[in-house]
Amino acid sequence: MDVPIGSDEWPARSLLGMLSPPARQDLLGLGTEVRFDVGDVLLREGDSDQHVLLLVSGFAKVTATVENGETSLLAVRTAGDTVGEMAAMSGAPRSATVTACGPLTACVSQSGELRRLLERRPVISMALTGMVADRLRWANRRRLDFRGYPAKVRLARLLVELAESYGSPRADGVVIGCRLTQPELATMVGAAETTIHKVLREMRDEGLLETGYGSTTIRDLPELERLADLRPTRGPSANSRTWIAPDR
Repeated sequence: MDVPIGSDEWPARSLLGMLSPPARQDLLGLGTEVRFDVGDVLLREGDSDQHVLLLVSGFAKVTATVENGETSLLAVRTAGDTVGEMAAMSGAPRSATVTACGPLTACVSQSGELRRLLERRPVISMALTGMVADRLRWANRRRLDFRGYPAKVRLARLLVELAESYGSPRADGVVIGCRLTQPELATMVGAAETTIHKVLREMRDEGLLETGYGSTTIRDLPELERLADLRPTRGPSANSRTWIAPDR
């Protein structure tokens, strides 16, 4: 079975990262391992199937169709996360589409299997509930950001949160293995694509970001956090964080 990108462990905020080794093995032993290629759809909005996928390696994008028919990026999911648990637990149709950002491995299990495991292992049930609560808090923060901050601050907050939530520490920073396009970044921060293009250029000119082919390095994380109105990051990679850049 594959390991998460660039790490021997799953991100601390992911479901697998929150579990003890025995509980983690129980969850990893559930279902069947399936591999996906970039662009493959794991779950489709509106479908009535109720299986759950536990991401073992790789990244996926969560999108939904808004009223005007356009597609909006809602979130990014990485190794250690589950997708599809809401429909599995509620029986409702899928509320979003989940698409692989690159090569991805997942354990696919039916809702009944998950329910039986949760009954047998309350610690997993509590961790899953906590993860869902964290996602709701994240969504609420996005809505508050839309009302209270200009686009540049909203983008800075998003970049810092992506690095902290989905970063894989390296010697030169923290790498995020999922590429986000400028339109996707725009939907996540509630801004026009032209605005995001302008803000990214400003951040590069100000020395906050350095862009390369397929990647961007956050060169001045403390300043980016100040711009984002966030507390300084603590940890071994506080001076430089790297994530996979939006397509240009």
